[in-house]
Amino acid sequence: MFEYAPAPESRDIVDIKPSYGLFINGEWVEPLGEGRDKTINPASEEVLAEVAVAGEADVDRAVQAARKAFTVWSAMPGSERAKYIFRIARIIQERARELAVLESLDNGKPIREARDVDLPLVAAHFFYYAGWADKLSHAGFGPSPQPLGVAGQVIPWNFPLLMLAWKIAPALACGNTVVLKPAETTPLTALAFAEICRQADLPPGVVNIVTGAGETGAALVRHPDVDKVAFTGSTEVGRMIARSVAGSRKKVTLELGGKAANIVFEDAALDQAVEGIVNGIFFNQGHVCCAGSRLLVQESVAEELLDALKRRLSTLRLGDPLDKNTDIGAINSAAQLAKIRELSEAGEAEGAERWSPTCPIPDKGFWFPPTVFTGVAQSHRIAREEIFGPVLSVLTFRTPAEAVEKANNTPYGLSAGVWTEKGSLMLWMASRLRAGVVWSNTFNKFDPTSPFGGYKESGYGREGGRHGLEAYLAV
Repeated sequence: MFEYAPAPESRDIVDIKPSYGLFINGEWVEPLGEGRDKTINPASEEVLAEVAVAGEADVDRAVQAARKAFTVWSAMPGSERAKYIFRIARIIQERARELAVLESLDNGKPIREARDVDLPLVAAHFFYYAGWADKLSHAGFGPSPQPLGVAGQVIPWNFPLLMLAWKIAPALACGNTVVLKPAETTPLTALAFAEICRQADLPPGVVNIVTGAGETGAALVRHPDVDKVAFTGSTEVGRMIARSVAGSRKKVTLELGGKAANIVFEDAALDQAVEGIVNGIFFNQGHVCCAGSRLLVQESVAEELLDALKRRLSTLRLGDPLDKNTDIGAINSAAQLAKIRELSEAGEAEGAERWSPTCPIPDKGFWFPPTVFTGVAQSHRIAREEIFGPVLSVLTFRTPAEAVEKANNTPYGLSAGVWTEKGSLMLWMASRLRAGVVWSNTFNKFDPTSPFGGYKESGYGREGGRHGLEAYLAV
């Protein structure tokens, strides 16, 4: 293995304020309550900033500001709205390096991923939906689809800025206004986005950002003047939201957990499959709803594939997320690390065999080495529960029918991957896998023009593409 000299990205290009308020009606305001949270760098445990906690009255202020702005924003011609959204996309591109560093500091993900994956996709989503703003009558949802009103949006900590883009860009394109609540552990890029809205001269109240934990999100979801709820996060919280809005007129989309199967057939290009497996589960430390956390490999090539996978994992570098050579960054929080450890220990206790490459762990911060479990049974917790960390469970199969049965034996249905050289087999599998997205000879490929979403306990509704407009229109 090559020894790489450190190649740190500079922290000096980000300006983190010691304290942040709430962004309501185009202004920074202090919360009405006394609540404050600290956001920390998961790689070092240093406090990055103090962030306001929005109470019910603060959420109400934000919703009222969005309601007032809706009359102006929704009446604006689509071509005018498009100019604002396009301007936001351009500013994101101009500030991409700064935003990537901020994301890595607050989230723990490697700078290489924030810089090369997250930020280009964030800008692409705003560019894409800017293009739709004056073409909604051609989207297939009727001759003159209308916006819903105020969208309450709650996003997770694994892709903070990208999830913001997935939610805000289509909402604005359709003429809605937004109140967004970022995750309590990763608010900094959302707060930077508030400044971008001001820089783009977005009319006050069109985008409002309220920070806080679960109670803030619950207040936003149940607010009577919110017309649309969009949530990405855990299935458990998704269920609570569904119960909360049941019987109301609110439109809801939920993008929840996953336990995706990455299925490798004996005719697959194994070296290519190994790269796809690594990308599928170790990208972003496995903090990915659609992570390929279950590897189903055909029995005849299982040994050969596992040997190649272990060799590849031995070359991954774990460490400082701001080092451009880093492959595996920090786990986002102490609570998430505890969950990953608990499920990994359960895997061992239930009889699966655990393997990790030799991997020096930094003294400070939240870290977990890339981990592979073999000898996994369908009944094991590590094969059933979402770990949301860099942990891969390996199962084997003999026939395509068995692969489908094992892949679908999960309450989730967000994504799947199939590795084979046979196009007919690929299509046969795709038609039988109960997953919202099926990748062929690749994994974790995203594009703003393609819809994304799940079945079963992975939620309902689609984000991205033309389909992503429907959730923000009165169809």
